[in-house]
Amino acid sequence: MAANRRPTLADVAREVGVSAKTVSRVLNEDGPASAQTREQVLAAVARLGFQPNLMARNIRVGGPDTTVGLVIPDLGNPFFGAVASSIEDTVRDRGLTLLMGSSADDPARERALTATFLARRVSVLMVVPSVGADHSHLKTHRAGGLPVVFLDRPGTGLATDSVVSTNRSGAHDGVAHLIAHGHRRIGFIGDLPVKLYTRRERLAGYREALREAGLPDDRSLVTNAHDQHGASAATAQLLELADPPTALFAGNNIVALGIVTELARSRRKDVAVVAFDDVALADALEPALTVVAQDPEEIGRTAATTALSRLDGDRSRARTLTVPTRLIVRGSGERPAPALARR
Repeated sequence: MAANRRPTLADVAREVGVSAKTVSRVLNEDGPASAQTREQVLAAVARLGFQPNLMARNIRVGGPDTTVGLVIPDLGNPFFGAVASSIEDTVRDRGLTLLMGSSADDPARERALTATFLARRVSVLMVVPSVGADHSHLKTHRAGGLPVVFLDRPGTGLATDSVVSTNRSGAHDGVAHLIAHGHRRIGFIGDLPVKLYTRRERLAGYREALREAGLPDDRSLVTNAHDQHGASAATAQLLELADPPTALFAGNNIVALGIVTELARSRRKDVAVVAFDDVALADALEPALTVVAQDPEEIGRTAATTALSRLDGDRSRARTLTVPTRLIVRGSGERPAPALARR
């Protein structure tokens, strides 16, 4: 066998001096083989480092793979990393392996990834839907018993389980917290695209808090950014307004980092900040960052246990499960508004 290629079933058969069919029977435990032959085959497998092609076997026999396919929009976002880690911890106990890919929030790329996972007959499919994606192509697979779970955002065109955070009420609580500290002009920097489910829900919560306090919904105070650099620029633009905000609400953790960076660069210590999503080292900032924290571990765990219950035969109606957020007070959201803002 050439040193630069992976060993095959035929290599194992040649090593032992039996047919490839005999090796297959031993490895799959689906036919007769003597104890001596079994021992020789397993020894050759270990010696050659042969790895059975489980995907090919599962397709051949028509069974599911022992994997869970997960599509997320951004491998670098710590929120999705925490969700994925929790899913992996939960499904591992059932002998399942997590496979993951990034859609980059591109519907075409998302569909290509799901097609790849479906081709290898994953046991479970989990997707963080991209804006504009149509999931009706999964109806046949869903009807055939494949558990499909949407995470963080609902999907479109498919009735299936979804696990989301309390985005609207969480944002409401964060903005109400700023209002309680005297702020009347509060900027909102949300994610892009503007049709993103989480962005729309958090903006709705922001506006509900303003309305409840009798404050105007000033559209000049609402802007967007999709990365840290864009959030820094958006922060600078808001603070340059003739009547600038005295507080800022960050629509996610990446936006929060951009806001904090710009405030530090411009030496603005008078602007209060509350962020949706927690941020690594939030306690180390000066002041420490007040956040509306999601629970990515619980989101992942809930999604995984829901999918496993479907694997176990749960045929109840599709449901949307919500995981609560909580306000963590650390200092940045408690900066009082200047006296002028109390008018």
